[in-house]
Amino acid sequence: MHGYANPTRFLKIARPATAWLFGIGLLLLVAGAWGGLTMTPPDYLQGDTVRILYIHVPAAWLGMAGWASIAAASISQLVWRHPLAAVAGRAIAPAGATFAALCLATGSIWGRPTWGTWWEWDGRLTSMLILFFLYLGYIALASAERERGGDGRMAALFGVVGAINLPIIHYSVLWWRTLHQGQSISIAQGSSIAPELLWPLPLTMLGFTALFAAVALMRMRAELARQKVEARLRRSMAE
Repeated sequence: MHGYANPTRFLKIARPATAWLFGIGLLLLVAGAWGGLTMTPPDYLQGDTVRILYIHVPAAWLGMAGWASIAAASISQLVWRHPLAAVAGRAIAPAGATFAALCLATGSIWGRPTWGTWWEWDGRLTSMLILFFLYLGYIALASAERERGGDGRMAALFGVVGAINLPIIHYSVLWWRTLHQGQSISIAQGSSIAPELLWPLPLTMLGFTALFAAVALMRMRAELARQKVEARLRRSMAE
């Protein structure tokens, strides 16, 4: 990891990787969405509303994966003092917050015809809402530290502590009685989703994941460019 601590070395990889990830992600997303909307049959119970899973499931995955990435970057900053860790955390947070919000919105839309309500304060929905608020708190704290010239340690500590919510989200359907269905896909038990409905889901998941990574890299590159400009301004003012 420290081999890429040099921003110049990192940017040599990040520039082409951003374009590749964006292109591949867009192709996979379009293919998955087209298949899910036009080539899969309606569910025998939920009808066409089941098609929202091709957005809802990737959004839930990336909402959680985004915070896991922030936690990993925070640990890297606190333990190994990786110079790009704070930049990575700040770049990932808005994308993660967006997918957490998308997960909540699509879940609410899906829940209305399925459960008969837009919202229920059960374990899964409540813990996911908490994750969204954690994202907002992290963004505000990281922005405040940056404006004050801090090193980002407080935001990093917040990122590590906030990771406690991830296992709560994952196991909430097992720990509490809930309207939210249990885990549909697992390594041990396979999938409870019919194969004719399942096949577009990996495409949209991979597509959204690639776009998420592309956005994070673009934000990291923009942050490094901003830091470079600020450094030049400070040098010119000191002369």
